[in-house]
Amino acid sequence: MFPGPHDPDLQADFDSLRPGRSTEAGASRRTALLAAVGVGYAAATLPVVAQTAIQTSSDGLKAGPVRYRVNGFDVPAYVAAPAGKTGLPVVLVVQEIFGVHEYIADTCRRFAKAGYLAIAPDLYARQGDARSYTDIPKLQAEIVSKVPDAQVMADLDGALQYARANGGHADEAAITGFCWGGRIVWLYAATGKVKAGVAWYGRLVGQPSELTPRHPVDIAAELKAPVLGLYGGKDQGIPLDTVDKMKAALATGTAAAKASQFVVYPDAGHAFHADYRPSYMAGPATDGWSRALAWFKANGVD
Repeated sequence: MFPGPHDPDLQADFDSLRPGRSTEAGASRRTALLAAVGVGYAAATLPVVAQTAIQTSSDGLKAGPVRYRVNGFDVPAYVAAPAGKTGLPVVLVVQEIFGVHEYIADTCRRFAKAGYLAIAPDLYARQGDARSYTDIPKLQAEIVSKVPDAQVMADLDGALQYARANGGHADEAAITGFCWGGRIVWLYAATGKVKAGVAWYGRLVGQPSELTPRHPVDIAAELKAPVLGLYGGKDQGIPLDTVDKMKAALATGTAAAKASQFVVYPDAGHAFHADYRPSYMAGPATDGWSRALAWFKANGVD
């Protein structure tokens, strides 16, 4: 049995991986990982549930790992876009706690098939390679807990700059993210640098710290882009009362805050979009994806 983590996001990810796996199973599959971002699944998530894992072809796309520079550091990222096209709407894709592995890369390719330039920066790269960890509490302690929000915001800014220089229309940009990345969506939507966001089961409340001074509920009233929150009614890591707190905070804010919406899938738990995990639920995942694309289009990112 896994030891109990203290972070709600981490606990939810434990639960989504729990059926039929162990840390030893992850260790036995280290060879599935390659050096480039977006190649192979993160060690802590193995073995993959092969019958549900979606694999999107790169046919017709320009897709693969890239790097761009932020504050003297080369940030690795995975990018996918329709081949030979420019002026593309941009989607920033923000990782789960496991980093930019095959699931996140495949999500980028899905957006590219829909006509977007999708870019997923490795937002932990300065701290280490999250994909190589087989022990989730160790991943949390050694990497995830050491990532400052300010670093994440700057690296997302850099991703937009990269997109602008490589075929993207960065003034027509959106952001989406999963779990750890879902929280980041809310924060980045307050910067004024994207036109819309879609947050998949991202934590909404938390204790402030030096590295994470504010949480989504703290900036809800300041949103400059409307966010669609996609959450699970049975998510053990994100109680529904925190969704209610977020709704109340949004109702007191800007026009973008008031325009934000939640969809709660009553039978879904955490990570219901993660098709490579036992937590995957095809119905909510498919519906959420359709809603995400419609949300971007309705807010001028298409």
